[in-house]
Amino acid sequence: MNNYVYIIGNKIYINLTNRCSNNCDFCIRQGRQGMADTTLWLDCEPTAEDVIEQLPLNLDDYDSEVVFCGFGEPTYNLEALDEVASYLHCVDKTTRINTNGQANLIHNEDVTDLIVTSCDVINVSLNECTAEKYQKHCKSIFGAKAYGALLEFASLCKQRGGNVVFSVVDSIGEKDIAECQKLADKLRIPLRVRIKE
Repeated sequence: MNNYVYIIGNKIYINLTNRCSNNCDFCIRQGRQGMADTTLWLDCEPTAEDVIEQLPLNLDDYDSEVVFCGFGEPTYNLEALDEVASYLHCVDKTTRINTNGQANLIHNEDVTDLIVTSCDVINVSLNECTAEKYQKHCKSIFGAKAYGALLEFASLCKQRGGNVVFSVVDSIGEKDIAECQKLADKLRIPLRVRIKE
C-alpha cells in the first residue's frame, strides 16, 4: 500500500513523492523505511484525490496545521500539492511545506505564486551557509546553482507575501549556524535550528 498520509502525535503529514533533487548526508531517508511506523517509499505518486481519500475522516481531532513533508521534495508533485492545499483550506486547515527551495529549478519556471497561495508557511531548508558547503552535503542534481536558487526562491516567496522560514540542522556546527543566521537576517527571514534525529 502507498502511504500518502501519515500521522505523528496529532499532526497530519502529506507524502507526495519520493523524488528529490538532493541527496543530503543527513536526510531521514538514509537507512529508513518511513516515519512513525508508516512506510513512506511509494510505488507511484498520488493525485490529489488519492491523498484526500487517505485523510482521517475526523479532521477536527487533529492539529489545525497539515504539513507537506514526506520521503521526497513535495514540489515535484505540484499539481497534487495545489489541489490538496485548496481542499484543506476549505475545511479550515492551514498548510506548511518543508521544501529544499529548488522548485523553480525543478519546473524550469517561477512557481512561487502557486506555493504562496497553497502554503501558509513555507519552510525552506537552508542547510548550509555557502553554496560550496551546501553542495558538499546536499549533492543537488543542479550543482552549484542550487544554493543561489533556494535563496532566490525564499526571497520571491517573501516578496509575494509568503510566511517564509529557513531551517538548518544543528549537526552543521555552531560556526556555520551563526553564518546561516547572518544570511537569514540579511534576507529578513527567520531561522529555525532543528535537532538532528
